[in-house]
Amino acid sequence: MFVNVNAGLANRGRFLNQLGSLSRSEIAPSEFKYHRGAEVFGEGEPAEYVYQIVEGAVRSYKLLSDGRRQIGAFHLAGDMFGLENGDAHRFTAEAIVDTDVRLVKRASLAHVAENDATIARDLLNMTASNLRHAEDHMLLLGRKTSLERVAAFLLEMDCRLTAAGVMALPMCRRDIADYLGLTLETVSRALSTLHHKGVLGFLGQTQRQIVLLDRPKLAELDL
Repeated sequence: MFVNVNAGLANRGRFLNQLGSLSRSEIAPSEFKYHRGAEVFGEGEPAEYVYQIVEGAVRSYKLLSDGRRQIGAFHLAGDMFGLENGDAHRFTAEAIVDTDVRLVKRASLAHVAENDATIARDLLNMTASNLRHAEDHMLLLGRKTSLERVAAFLLEMDCRLTAAGVMALPMCRRDIADYLGLTLETVSRALSTLHHKGVLGFLGQTQRQIVLLDRPKLAELDL
């Protein structure tokens, strides 16, 4: 489970400061660096810590019985993840790029929340945001066409990643395909279609830097 604090920038900054300030209390968050492709935690492992990305990006995924991979969420700078409603992780979390992560023991954070109404409220708000994301993702996988899925993904990343007019995607197209429940070829065709329609442009050879040229048209595609 993850919570997307990017849904509200003010809330994000406040909670980042609060989590960081725990080092001045009886709880001392630790920071770790995970290299690209390194596993942060595995499915079924004890959910002992809550994580927050300082810099970088993480994907959470589950491997299906036939070997296919379903990515449940992308965690970006400021996002918290690893909160579970049970004692074990339901997904595997893996660094997409070199990533710095702050972590605190789950039991310690729960203790602080019991005595700090502001942190408790922020945790509740972010959990509600995570539930909304899960519901949107379920709708995307169940009812939207491939072009609508790609449009929805780009609009989500536009809100979370775009800086100075450029959306710098840390994930590759294979990751995007596994998040959207599509094939790599289908994602590539959809992006090419949007490019030919003048909705977006690419920067760089990897085409991971995207400039949205027509956001209203893109929003029309995300029905």
